[in-house]
Amino acid sequence: MSTSDPLATATLPPAGSSPTPGTAPDPLTTAHLSPRLYNEDLAPRRPSTIWRTWDLFCVWMSAVHSLGGYTFAVGLLVLGLNGWQMVLAMVGGVAIVHLGCNLMGVAGQRLGVPFPVFARVSFGVFGANVPALLRAVVAIFWYAIQTYLASAAVMILVLKLVPAAADWTRSSFLGLSGLGWLCFLGLWLVQLVVLHRGMETVRRLSDLAGPVIWVAMLALAVWVLARAGWHLDWGYHEGTGMTTGNVVVAVLSGIFLTVSYFAGPMLNYADFARFAPDERTVLRGNRLGLPLNASAFCLVSVIIALGTVQLYGKAISDPVQLVAEVDSTAVLLLGTVAFALATVGVNIVLNFVSPAYDLANTFPKRISFKTGGLITALLALVVLPWQIYSNPVAVNYFLGGVGALMGPLFGILLADYYLVRRAKVDVAQLYTDAASGAYHYRRGTNLRAVAALAASGSVTLVVALVPALTHLAPYAWPIGVALGVVSCLAFHSGRTASVVNS
Repeated sequence: MSTSDPLATATLPPAGSSPTPGTAPDPLTTAHLSPRLYNEDLAPRRPSTIWRTWDLFCVWMSAVHSLGGYTFAVGLLVLGLNGWQMVLAMVGGVAIVHLGCNLMGVAGQRLGVPFPVFARVSFGVFGANVPALLRAVVAIFWYAIQTYLASAAVMILVLKLVPAAADWTRSSFLGLSGLGWLCFLGLWLVQLVVLHRGMETVRRLSDLAGPVIWVAMLALAVWVLARAGWHLDWGYHEGTGMTTGNVVVAVLSGIFLTVSYFAGPMLNYADFARFAPDERTVLRGNRLGLPLNASAFCLVSVIIALGTVQLYGKAISDPVQLVAEVDSTAVLLLGTVAFALATVGVNIVLNFVSPAYDLANTFPKRISFKTGGLITALLALVVLPWQIYSNPVAVNYFLGGVGALMGPLFGILLADYYLVRRAKVDVAQLYTDAASGAYHYRRGTNLRAVAALAASGSVTLVVALVPALTHLAPYAWPIGVALGVVSCLAFHSGRTASVVNS
């Protein structure tokens, strides 16, 4: 991409304002666009790609309605919470996620740029690769793991439908059976094809996947309730009774564990909100997708979990196992398709789009959004996710450690945008590598932001990884956000006025 490529079609609103739908503000200047920072995928949104309220609502349906979301809900039983307390914890967490996504979504919509370009404001045009690659690493590994878990679920159903397929499980290669490889590569290929067709196809898949899994989960809830005699024990909890103080602590832990579950997509929500025509669309989509939709899904998940306690004496963490109990072959096939589609949808929305943009940001001249997606898919094969998932140490210390940095990054980016710069950003300067550029800082990196990340991130790493602080681990995200905000303001102290007036 040459530096003369026009941005005349960009529908970018003035900083800090919302555009009127159907109008096009003045085009960005192309005088100093650098091929090291710009390609068409990283450019501000185009009028040909507009996501409405329904589309953003479906993004959240795809993100929330998943096998992982249900499994997470069941996992809260380990904290000793009963049914109502589980619902309270998850709804409280969703409320915080809603606030965070409104802040990040409005910023992304105003600027019209994806997350790694938004990060250039705080970290510099080249320093933005630090937060972008940290987010990409988390997303790539979870993309691989989620694909494996979905393929394992599909394999269970294949074996039930075609018992002769068991012959394909008797030998293995690199720790996975032949049937396992077929199921894994099948889902891997489907997701790659969707992403390769671009963000418009991602939007269409999200619009389909979100409602489909709602139908499947509601049907499953009705089936479980019917088999349980339409009776649930909302007071059921694991372990011995807890004091009021212990219950409060457990609910707070559940709230922030819920927030941590969405920490990654919250951070890069600009990747989707950037396509909205105005701020109201972002706020409406978030309001429908989070407080309303996510809270309802939490309630349905708890109903299913408590129903399985009535039926089996313990909560079943995998809804696919419940579908496999259905006698009807037609229902079994429909359930398989629904859960496979839901997993593909959530995986692409949460774990595939982000690294595609993040990797494109490292070398825009050679890596497009589609190329970044291909690299993500190939890395998902190389990491052998079944080996990682079977090793709790790897998951807790590597993925947990990198994931603990999502809070500080979130705090730094929003504090810098809203508090330091007062939402005033020169978007054209995000694409220039000239030493005089507003976001060039020192050789393209804002060392103050890096220092703020190092200071706040080191604390959250200790909280998340040191065994003696296990009781604080659920609070790693809010601690990280608070420290990120404080360290950002501290390292920018004395320069705030000049930044705002620049």
